[in-house]
Amino acid sequence: MLSLRPTILRPLCALALLAAGTAIPASVGAEAGQAVPDPIPARTQGVGPFARTVLRNVTIVDGTGAPPRGPVDLVLENDRIAEIRSIGTPGAINEQLRAAPGDHEMDLTGYYVLPGFVDTHTHLHTLSDGQHVPSDYILKLWMGHGVTSVRDVGSGGRPIEWLADVARRSDRNEIVAPRIDIYPMFHDILDRPVNDPETARHAVREAKRRGAAGIKFIGGAEDVLFAALDEAERIGLRTTMHHAQPVVAYANVLDTSAHGLDSMEHWYGLPEAMFEDRQVQAFPVDYVNDDEQMRFGEAGQLWAQTAAPGSPAWEQVMDTLLERNFVLSPTFTAYLTSRDFMRMSRATWHDDYTLPALWDWYRPSRVNHGSYWFDWTTENEMAWRQNYRLWMQFVNEYKNRGGTVTVGSDSGYIYNLYGFGYVQEMELLREAGFSPLEVIHAATQAGARALGHEDQVGTIRAGRKADLVIVQGNPVANLRLLFGTGSLRLNDETGQTERVGGVAYTVKDGIIYDARQLRAEVRAMVAAQRAERNIPPGPMVIEAADHTR
Repeated sequence: MLSLRPTILRPLCALALLAAGTAIPASVGAEAGQAVPDPIPARTQGVGPFARTVLRNVTIVDGTGAPPRGPVDLVLENDRIAEIRSIGTPGAINEQLRAAPGDHEMDLTGYYVLPGFVDTHTHLHTLSDGQHVPSDYILKLWMGHGVTSVRDVGSGGRPIEWLADVARRSDRNEIVAPRIDIYPMFHDILDRPVNDPETARHAVREAKRRGAAGIKFIGGAEDVLFAALDEAERIGLRTTMHHAQPVVAYANVLDTSAHGLDSMEHWYGLPEAMFEDRQVQAFPVDYVNDDEQMRFGEAGQLWAQTAAPGSPAWEQVMDTLLERNFVLSPTFTAYLTSRDFMRMSRATWHDDYTLPALWDWYRPSRVNHGSYWFDWTTENEMAWRQNYRLWMQFVNEYKNRGGTVTVGSDSGYIYNLYGFGYVQEMELLREAGFSPLEVIHAATQAGARALGHEDQVGTIRAGRKADLVIVQGNPVANLRLLFGTGSLRLNDETGQTERVGGVAYTVKDGIIYDARQLRAEVRAMVAAQRAERNIPPGPMVIEAADHTR
C-alpha cells in the first residue's frame, strides 16, 4: 500500500533555472547517460519480525497528542501492533495482567515508545551527485534517529529505475531504509520544457502513471502552474510547493491553495499573501536572485514587510488556509544557520557524523546550493532572528486553531545533518510554542495524515504498522534524548559527565533495529573517509586564510 514509484528527477542545483521557467537541459538527466548512483547494500541488521513480540514494561506516547501511558506490555504480531495491554500503574504492576509470552521479548523498563517518525521533507542524495555522500549513509542516519517514513521531494538527478528500486527494496525490508513516498519536482517529470497548460496536464498524468505519490512544485508560468495543480486535484495526486521568489507575485499560498495545492514547504509565499502596502517584496535595486547570499539575505527581511500578527490580513490568510485544510511543513531547521552560523557549523555531531565530502559541500561556495556564506554578517543574523519570531508565531497559532503542521527536516544543506536535523526541527517547533506532546504529534500522526497514510502509520494503535521509536528516558521531558549524541548529564555518584539517551531501537514493519549500531556504522564511514583524507580526529574546521593576526 505504501510503495510508490517516483518519476524522473533532476539536480537541485537547477533551482534558479526552474524558478524562472527556463528549460532544464536534457543533458543533466538519466536519459543522457547519467552515471548510476551508488548501490545500497542488502540489509544485515535487525531481528524479526516475529510471530509474537512482547515489549514489556514500557511507557507509550501514542502520537495523537494524548499523554504518556504506562506501564504496558506492547504486543506485536509480525508487522502489526496487536495489543496494548495495561499492566497496572507506576510502582504497582499487577503480574496477572501481563500479556501472554511471545516468541521474542524485551524488558524495556525505563524506556518510552513512540510511533515511528515521519519526515515530510527529505532528499536522498547519492555518490554521483554534488554532495558525494553514499545513500546508505543517509538512510542509516534517518533510521538511527527513528525516522521510519519519509517524503522525498526531489534532488540530485537520480535515474528513475534506481530510485524506484530503493522504494521497493525498502518496502520489502531488503535494505535498512524508511518507507519512501516520492514527490518528483514538477519540472523533472518530462524531458522537455513545460510551457503550456496542455503539456502541464500531461506531465501530471505522466507522474501518476509512473506511480508518484504526489508532486512538488517550485515555480512555473502562471497558466502552467495552475493547470498542473488543477489536473493533480482532478486525478487525486497530492501536491506540495516551495513558492520560489520569482513566482510569488502571482502565486502566493492563497493563490495556489485556491487552485488545489495541499501543502507548502518552508515559508515562502506565506508572508507575501499578507502584504498590505505592496504586491512584491522590497528587493534592492541591485538584487539578483541567482546570488544565493543575496537571495537568502533578503529572505531574512521578508516577515518584517508583511502584516502584523493579529491584523486583518494576518487573520484572513490564517482563516482561509484553515478552511482549505492546508498543511504546513515549515522546515525551520533548514534556515537555522542563517540566524546562528556559529552554533550550526560547530554542532557537536559534525565531528563524528558529518562526512568530509558533505563538509566540503557546506563550506562557502558560489556553486553549491545552500553554501551562501560569502560574507554573512551580524545584521543578516539579526534579521533572520526577527524572521523566526514572526514565522514561528504564525505556525504556532495555525496549530492552535486546528491546522496541520508536520516535521520536515530538509537535511543535507546549510550545516543541517540528516537525522540530527529532524530532532532539531522538533526542538524548533517546541521553541515556536508547541508543547512536547504537540511536537510528537506533528512528527507522527500529523505527518502520516499529510502523506495519506494515517490508517497505516503515525500512531500506536492495534492494527497499525509496527513502526516504533524506542528511547531510554522520557523524551516528553527532554527532546534532546532523541539526538544520536544524546544529552549531557552529571552522574553524581561518579562525579563524571556522561551522555545519555539517543534512540535505542527503531522498529519498522516489526523488524527491530539497534539504532546505536546503525549510528556506529555511520561513525565508521566518517572515520574511514577522514583517514583517507588524512584528517585527524577532532573538530571539523573551515579552512581560511587568517588576516586577523
